[in-house]
Amino acid sequence: MSAVAGRTPGGASAGAVSTGLTPVFVRLKLALLKNGLRQSSGRTAAFATSCVLVLLFSALLVLGLLALRGTQYAPTVTVLLALVFAVAWAFMPLFFPSGDETLDPSRLVMLPLEPRPLVRALLAASLVGIGPLFTVCLAVGSVIAVARGLLAALTAVVAAGLLVLTCVALARAVATANVRLLTSRRGRDLAVLSGLVVAVGVQVVNFGWQRLAATGGMPVLEPVADVVRWVPPASAVGAVHSVSEGAYGRGAVQLLLTAVLLAALLWSWERGLVKLMTSPDGSTVQAAPGSSGGSRKESTAGPLARLLPDGRTAATAQRVLRYVWRDPKTKGAWITSLAIGLIVPVFNALQGTGSPYWACFAAGMLGMQTFNQFGTDTSAFWMVATTISSVRDAYEELRARLLALLVITVPYTLLVTGLTTALADGWAIFPEVLGLSFALLGALLAAGLVASARFPYSIPQDSSYKNVAPGQGSLAWMSLVVGLVVSAVVCGPLIALTVWLHVAGTATWFLLPLGVAYGALVTWGGLRVAAPRTAARLPEILAAVSKG
Repeated sequence: MSAVAGRTPGGASAGAVSTGLTPVFVRLKLALLKNGLRQSSGRTAAFATSCVLVLLFSALLVLGLLALRGTQYAPTVTVLLALVFAVAWAFMPLFFPSGDETLDPSRLVMLPLEPRPLVRALLAASLVGIGPLFTVCLAVGSVIAVARGLLAALTAVVAAGLLVLTCVALARAVATANVRLLTSRRGRDLAVLSGLVVAVGVQVVNFGWQRLAATGGMPVLEPVADVVRWVPPASAVGAVHSVSEGAYGRGAVQLLLTAVLLAALLWSWERGLVKLMTSPDGSTVQAAPGSSGGSRKESTAGPLARLLPDGRTAATAQRVLRYVWRDPKTKGAWITSLAIGLIVPVFNALQGTGSPYWACFAAGMLGMQTFNQFGTDTSAFWMVATTISSVRDAYEELRARLLALLVITVPYTLLVTGLTTALADGWAIFPEVLGLSFALLGALLAAGLVASARFPYSIPQDSSYKNVAPGQGSLAWMSLVVGLVVSAVVCGPLIALTVWLHVAGTATWFLLPLGVAYGALVTWGGLRVAAPRTAARLPEILAAVSKG
C-alpha cells in the first residue's frame, strides 16, 4: 500500500488525500446503511425490528448488570461476559461476511491511502452500527457494576473504551486476514452455516446452564473468572474491580494487558492491509506452466463410482453427492440436520433426561432432506428431464438419488443410535430403537420422494436467507406437513407393535430386522408410487423449480 503513497495524477500528495479520512469513512458507512435500507421494504422492516430488539435487550442487559452492582457475583459475571463478547466479535466476520460492506478493504486498493490513516478511518467506521452499540452498553454496564470510588470510576472510563475498541479491532483484524476466504465460495458456505452456529450455541448454552445449576451455581465459575480477569480484553473489566479493591498495581497491569492487545491488533491489522493491497491475487498472477485447459488431467472416478452400477445410477448418485458437498444451500441444510440430529439426543442423554428413543430424532432430521429432490437442480432440471422418457427412467433416476442419500443416512443413523444408547445406558432396547429409526427413515424417504413429484418448489440461489422462491411458500409447507403426517401414519403399525410388546413383556430384539425390512419395503413402495408421477409431471416440475 505504501508503494502507492506518493503523488496522485492531479498533483495532490497521499498525505493530503488521507487528511480528514475518518469523517469520510463514517459518512460512507452511514450511506451504505441508508442505501441498503432502500433496497426493499422487507429489509427496512427487518432492520427496524432488529434495532428495537437490540435496544430492548441492551436496556435489559444494563439493568441486569446494574442490579449486580455491589454483589459478590458482579466481578465473575462481568469478566466472563467481556470475554464471550470478544470471542463473538472475533468470529462474527467469518459467519456474517455480508453484514458489513466495508469488511473488504481490497475495494480500496486503487486509492492512494496510507495504512495508518486508513486503519483509523476504518476503526471509526466500525463503531457505527447495531453491534457496536450493544457492545458499548455491555462495556458501560460491566464497568459500572464493579466500579467503586472516584479512581475506579476514572479507570472505568478508560476500560470501557479499551474493551469496545479491542472488540472492534479484533473483528477487523480477523476479517482482513481472511478477506480472500470471505469473498470466495467457501466464505458463502460459512455464511450459510451461520444458522448452524446459532443452533449449536443455543444447545451448548442450555447444557452449560443446566450443568451450572446442578453443580452449585455461580461459585463454580469463580475459579474460571480468576483466570479470565487476566485475559485481555476481559482484563480491562478486571482492572476496574482491582482498583475498586485498592489493588492499584494489579489494576494497572490488567489495564496494560488490554492496551497491549489493542496495539498488537492494530499493528496486525495494518500489516494485513499492506499485504492485502500490495500483493498480487489470482487475477494478476500468470498461469503456471502446464496449467492450461489442454494439459489438465482428467478427473478419475472416485471410489463411490466404482462401487455403483454403471449407467444412470452412478452418474446420478455422484451428482447428488456433489450437490451436497458443493452447493452452499444444500450443504448448509445437510450439515444443520446432521449437527442438530446429533446434538439433541446426545445432549439429552448427557443431561440424564434423555432416552435412547431420542435417536429417532436424527432419522427424522435426515429423512426430511428427501423432500423437494428436484429443487436444488433449479432450471438445470431440464437436462434431467430430457433423459426421462418412461416410467422406468424415472424409477432409475429416483432410485439413484435415494442410493446417494442412503450412503449418508444409514451409517449416520447407526452412529447416533449407538452413541445415544451408550450415553443413556439403554443397551437392552438398542435393537428396537435402531429398528424404529430405520423404519422411520424409510417412511420419510418414501414420503419425500412422492412429495418431490407432487409438490416441487424452487430454491433461490441469489439469497443466503431464502430457501423458497416467492409465491411457493405454501407448496413447501404442504410438502413438509403432508409428508410428516403420511410417514407417521405409515410407521404407526410398527410403533403400536412396539408398545404392545412392552406391555406384554415380550422380547423385542426381533424389531431390529423387522424395522429394517419394514423401512426397505416402505421405501420401495414410495419409489413405485413416485416414479409414474414424476414421469407424468416433468413439465410442471421444471416450471416449479425454475422460478428461483
